[in-house]
Amino acid sequence: MSAPSTPLVGMGCSDGKRLVIRRVGTSPSELLNIVPQYEGSPESLSINDEEEENDSGSRGSWDNKLQFILACVGCSVGLGSLWRFPYLAYTSGGGAGVASVLVAFFMSTYYNMIIAYAIFYFFSAFRSKLPWEDCSNRWNTKLCWPTHHANMSKPAQSESPAEEFFIGKLLKQSHGIEELGNVRWELAACLLFAWIIVYFALWKSVRSSGRVLYFTATLPFILVLAFLGRSLTLEGAEAGLDFLFKPSWHLLKDSKVWIYAAAQNFNSIGIAYGGVITFASYNTEKNKILPDTLLISAINDIACIIIAVFAFATIGHISTEHQTSIDKAISDSPGLVFIIYSTAMSKMPFSSFWAVLFFFMLLCLGLNTQFAIVEVVVTSIQDGFPNWIKKKVLCHELLVFAVCGVSFILGFPLVTQGGIFFFQLIDHYAVCNSSVYIAFFEVIAVSWFYGAGRLATNIERMSGEKTNMYFKFCWVFGAPALIFFVWLFGILDYSGLSLDNGYHFPRWANVVGWCITAVCLLCIPIILVYVTMLAEGKNFFKKLCNAIKPRIEDMPPPVKETEIKEMKTLMKPIIRVKSNSLDHIVIK
Repeated sequence: MSAPSTPLVGMGCSDGKRLVIRRVGTSPSELLNIVPQYEGSPESLSINDEEEENDSGSRGSWDNKLQFILACVGCSVGLGSLWRFPYLAYTSGGGAGVASVLVAFFMSTYYNMIIAYAIFYFFSAFRSKLPWEDCSNRWNTKLCWPTHHANMSKPAQSESPAEEFFIGKLLKQSHGIEELGNVRWELAACLLFAWIIVYFALWKSVRSSGRVLYFTATLPFILVLAFLGRSLTLEGAEAGLDFLFKPSWHLLKDSKVWIYAAAQNFNSIGIAYGGVITFASYNTEKNKILPDTLLISAINDIACIIIAVFAFATIGHISTEHQTSIDKAISDSPGLVFIIYSTAMSKMPFSSFWAVLFFFMLLCLGLNTQFAIVEVVVTSIQDGFPNWIKKKVLCHELLVFAVCGVSFILGFPLVTQGGIFFFQLIDHYAVCNSSVYIAFFEVIAVSWFYGAGRLATNIERMSGEKTNMYFKFCWVFGAPALIFFVWLFGILDYSGLSLDNGYHFPRWANVVGWCITAVCLLCIPIILVYVTMLAEGKNFFKKLCNAIKPRIEDMPPPVKETEIKEMKTLMKPIIRVKSNSLDHIVIK
């Protein structure tokens, strides 16, 4: 194939069904130094039968920019905002790539448990009277103190109907992690249902999850605003808002406050476990980075504030009804939000209707984040072992099924009567602890070893945007220093995991927790040693230098749009050519 009148020629390679036409030079020196380019980038022309819907090697892409934004917003403004942020705010007084995948995997095993709780509440709300409105149910105890006892001081050790529903009905909670108790089969069914939803949302990768997000990422915002308006009208709401926005300065000396704050930011925006990074990998190469970053961060911050106002206004109302202080109104635990929000729903007219809507919204928010977590694991396996996946797993659907199935099985201890304690153990050690360490090594690897300058050049070549000096400073100095001091503070002020209700996790449980952290973090030194041993060099120092040297070469200059059009024009005569190795060829 030749074209004397054009500076471009096409060179193709076939894998049996696909012919990829790439730009090559025309001079002898250029032809001897062909630079391969990534399939699917603007520099290459992929010629195939169709959109490769059934090709297990195809990663897919977003149908449009809105799907990517909704996915990132859904990942950021997920249950972490409704569950983790108010809970931590109430508690606080107002090969790093491989490691991050393991953190995501641990998260996937327990995060779906929160979705299972939401499903349980959702179906429980289909009653004429909500089951957490009063103390007349079979699971209530003598300590139950109904909220309609207005202007009466809440007795010591008493619990609200919403608390007793969560502890006595939903969990049938044991006294500690030492007592696993029986399996809660109702919760097991809810957990299985949650994993089925996740599977069918992800089985076609972003082609399926992107369409689901139109609904699951937008409806929650509408409902939250409605609930916010109602919560602000409740008696005592101003006391809760005062507690939220008035800092408790003495708690700044507590390392847990800083660790929780860092972990919340990492969890919310997808830092150190790769949710947003995974979604971004499905974008086109020319996607603008800065506007997306600012927009997603701003939406996340605004959503967190709105949700926190809603939560603390409700807590203020509960404390006013029970004549008690804000910090003693409800015991802090992962179930805090379910207790708060279920109480808020019972205060609204047509309470069952609003409760159904709210817990459906909670389900949507949880699924948004769970999509991101599971997608990290699936995409990492698929991209890390593409040949093995093609030979053994055969298709993307089976890979997603395997990941979901294993996560469901490993999450089974969480549906026991002592499961809530395992939940808190994994959450603290696999996410709060590990994410801080992983984030530190990630930022060092990228900004120091790969190089902030090289990264800035890559961004400019892909998006056409020059990197501001502020971001370079954050990459090299600001972020590593901040993370390091949070890390150091946590080590110096470490104490075993305990709950505010006086329960202290036994020593063996903390050892198990640190083992979980170690499983995540040991990937970094193990891979470093492995790569160093394989590197070239006569001694260890030279091997280490070669091991940490960037292997990603500078990208070739982008092909202009005019050259791409020229190539398509040149290739028109061979559209729909048939052969033994090619089904047929279509220029996209």
